[in-house]
Amino acid sequence: MKKITIAIDGFSSCGKSTMAKDLAREIGYIYVDTGAMYRAVTLFAMRGGMFGADGAIDTAALEAAMNGIVISFRLNEATGCPDTYLNGELVEKEIRSMEVSSHVSPVAALPFVRKALVAQQQKMGEEKGIVMDGRDIGTAVFPDAELKVFVTASARVRAQRRFDELRAKGMPADFDDILKNVEQRDYIDSHREVSPLRKADDAVELDNSTMTIAEQKAWLMDIFKERTGA
Repeated sequence: MKKITIAIDGFSSCGKSTMAKDLAREIGYIYVDTGAMYRAVTLFAMRGGMFGADGAIDTAALEAAMNGIVISFRLNEATGCPDTYLNGELVEKEIRSMEVSSHVSPVAALPFVRKALVAQQQKMGEEKGIVMDGRDIGTAVFPDAELKVFVTASARVRAQRRFDELRAKGMPADFDDILKNVEQRDYIDSHREVSPLRKADDAVELDNSTMTIAEQKAWLMDIFKERTGA
């Protein structure tokens, strides 16, 4: 069967990664979490003291360091999902913290960061047979993707999911702080100058506010079969 490129975009904490991981595993495709890549760059900047007390980014320092930032993914045999590595260091847990979440959108809005990571992402997808999720996959990374899905859900639902996820991992979580972060990220992602978050004209929209993981998994598989004739 001819392999295709699948682009899944949408707002933060709307279940994109869960959907994408499950589909890739089911159909034997490679999965790439682009959000993890931007989170890894953010973690690098935080560790390097590139954020001022007011949250401003030392863009000159970060841009100078970009060529030395290597992000890779390795399959975790225990979970069956890829883990994120920053310059060879496993950082999957660190990049999911609320501290990284609160800093990632401004970093992801920087043109030189997007240019560098989009180039890496496009190289990963050269052979097709890939499921990639993020904010601009269907509009900027793979505008010619055969299947584009745009996922959304209410801000409160997404905040609750993020809260439950952090609590399940034993990490500190405050619902009001998470809701505020979700709303701030929505605004920044949708209004940034370079590759703002938007639904591609030919994308299929999914509002999963009231859907279970099993229901959205079945919905996505049906769309995949429809597009590939599987």
